Amino acid sequence: MGWYFSALLLPALLVYVFSKVTYNPYIGLALTVALISASAYAGYTHSWPIIILDAVSITFGLWLSKRYTKQPNRRST
Repeated sequence: MGWYFSALLLPALLVYVFSKVTYNPYIGLALTVALISASAYAGYTHSWPIIILDAVSITFGLWLSKRYTKQPNRRST
């Protein structure tokens, strides 16, 4: 049960945090996918439902970060 909850919550949170730090939701998405790919390669992904929940969570995180991430002001005062 804990793996499924983590797969549903953590990737979305990672996309959002990386997007806030880099000010670009697509770079946040790429960093999150790279991190999850590395963990899957290391053997931490146990089943297909976890992979599907990761994908759903990443998609939700991208939507969330595109909606709530502000772009930095490029105007000079």
